[in-house]
Order: sequence, then structure tokens, then C-alpha cells
Amino acid sequence: MRVQREECGKGLETGGRVRGRVSSSCVDPALSLTAAAAAAEVSTSYSRTAVKSLQVATAMSAACFRLLLLLPLACSIPSLSRPPTRMCRRCCDNMEPSATANYQIPEVKTIINMTILKGDKGDKGDKGTPGKPGSEGPPGQRGPIGLKGSKGQAGAPGDACKIPHSSFSVGRRKALHSVDYYQALVFDTVFVNLHEHFNMFKGKFYCYVPGIYFFNVNIHTWNFKETYLHLMHNDKEQVILYAQPSERSIMQSQSVMLNLALNDEVWVRLYKRERENAIYSDDVDVYITFNGYLVAPSIQ
Repeated sequence: MRVQREECGKGLETGGRVRGRVSSSCVDPALSLTAAAAAAEVSTSYSRTAVKSLQVATAMSAACFRLLLLLPLACSIPSLSRPPTRMCRRCCDNMEPSATANYQIPEVKTIINMTILKGDKGDKGDKGTPGKPGSEGPPGQRGPIGLKGSKGQAGAPGDACKIPHSSFSVGRRKALHSVDYYQALVFDTVFVNLHEHFNMFKGKFYCYVPGIYFFNVNIHTWNFKETYLHLMHNDKEQVILYAQPSERSIMQSQSVMLNLALNDEVWVRLYKRERENAIYSDDVDVYITFNGYLVAPSIQ
């Protein structure tokens, strides 16, 4: 028996070569029972594993089948993270309103080469209506002074009532000596006497247009005699015209401006005989003159 067991053990150690050749006579019955139980247990374990694998495979197949059924439905739902894909259509196909709403038709610009189509020059058109005047520009620089123009025509006479005037110019051709009293210098020659405002008989100017007047007196002195006159405004002396006795006679002049009221009097007074007082003139020339005119009328 020992020899058979050792041989059997050697047969097991040598691998599978002796495994098929060992007869049942060399196997221990107890060991055979143990081996059979182990093999049965292994076979049972393998059966359980196969059953579990089959169950898992069946469950996975069912899940895959369900996923395959849900795949078309999932593909038909649009994604929120990207815009929907556009379907490819031909240009001649009628597009749906929903698709054309997001599609912008490109603008087509036609460019015509005018150099090719240019024809003959046409007739001149009618003049258009003038546009609105523009805003006034800044003033320009002052230009050079032009040539003096020709004298214009005299204007129409104005209304004497609206533009008042008053002026006179008179002269004396006779010499005059002083007397015992004051005397007014009377004139015998008229140059200008507008509206007869100067009284030739009294030798006085009467104011009919109130305002500012200019007056001037010119006399010729007498040799070796004194000349002493006053320009009077009513009864008050305003300015004096005086010359001392001299071997030579001279021309003397005096001027003044007076503000006159209505009916005021202006005249020249020769001083009385307390002094040898005289003025010279002759019948050939006029040596003595008295002038006056309105400068500015008063505002009524």
C-alpha cells in the first residue's frame, strides 16, 4: 500500500502526464470522496458564478435596449447650450417662416461703370429756386478808400415847418460918431435876411425860432479915435468890441453864441459921447458887418 501511495504521489507531482494513467486501484477511497466533494463544490461555485454572470448580462442587455429606445427621443430635444442646427436647403426651396425669420437676405448693390455708359452732354437745365440765406459771416477787413464820386443832384426842398431856419447878414457903408446918449448901430445893406427876422429900421434881430444862435460883429476903427461897442442881448451887455486910439486904423472883430427865447432882441450899441468914439466906413466898400444864424433849435 505504501508503495502504491508513493507511486500515486509521484504521479501527481509529475503534472498531467501520469494523471490520466493512474488507475483507480492506486487511489485512496477517502481521498477520492474528498476530491469528489471538492469538485462538486467547485462545480457548484462555477454554476453560481455563471448564473450571476448570465443575470448581469441579461440586465445590461435590457438596459442597453432601453437606451436604444430612448436615443431618438433624446436626439429630438434641442440643447440649451448651443443654437439649433439649421437644415440644409436648396435656394429654390420654400423656406418656412420660422427659418426665414432668422435669415437675413444679403443686400445686393449694382455698380454701373459710367465711363462705359456715358453719352453726349445734354442741354442746360432750368435754373432752380434759390435756397435759404445762410447765417451772417464775420465782418471783413476795411478796404482801401475809393475815388471821390461826382456831385449828386440837389434834393427836394424840405418842409420849413419841420426844419426851422433863421439867419441874417447886414452891413453899413456910412461912418458913425457917438452922441450924448447910447445909440443902436443901424445898417443900410442887406446880404441875407431870412424870413425878415432882422429889423433894418431898428438895427435889431428878433428871435422867432428859440434856440442857440451864433453872432459876429466886424468894424473898422478911425485914426486917433477910440472904438467902443457892446453886443446886446435885450438890455444887457454880452461882449465888448474895443480899440484904443492909434495912428493907423485896423479891423476889429467879436463873436459869441447866445441861447435865445422867443421874441428876444440882439443888437449892437455904440457908447455915448463921454469918450471920442467913432467907427469908419465909406460909400465904396463895406467895413461894418453884423451876422447871425440859428445853430440848434430848442426842443419843444
